[in-house]
Amino acid sequence: MAFFKKSPWIIHYDGSSCNGCDIEVLACLTPLYDVERFGVVNTGNPKHADIFLITGAVNSQNVDVIKNIYSQIPEPKAVIAIGICAVSGNIFRDCYNIIGGIDKVIPVDVYVPGCAARPEAIIDGVVQALGVLEKKYSDLKSGKLNENKQALV
Repeated sequence: MAFFKKSPWIIHYDGSSCNGCDIEVLACLTPLYDVERFGVVNTGNPKHADIFLITGAVNSQNVDVIKNIYSQIPEPKAVIAIGICAVSGNIFRDCYNIIGGIDKVIPVDVYVPGCAARPEAIIDGVVQALGVLEKKYSDLKSGKLNENKQALV
């Protein structure tokens, strides 16, 4: 399991957002925070990812995209909802096209609140997701993960 801690690969998807959290996610990759020094790699291919970072709320047009990306990430996987829009829909939750937070569509493992979420909080969320991945990996090896897995319809 040490390979997750040494090189977690993440994929980032922007739902319906103002892009404030997206800028902070990108700030994590800049020399100031430099998460790549810890082995974190931002990939564009869900089949290579371990952690799914999502910013913004879920709207009626991106439900299928989120489910599709989630289904392509191999087990074990972790999902991080970044920013209050991804957590609950925030001020947009009463809009006609907003369904709510990410957990309305897929299971979320780590919530990182904030508007916009700070890079330090995002990095902490990734570290927490590594712990979730460790647990899921051990459950997968023992056969428990398939018993508790939620069906996505």
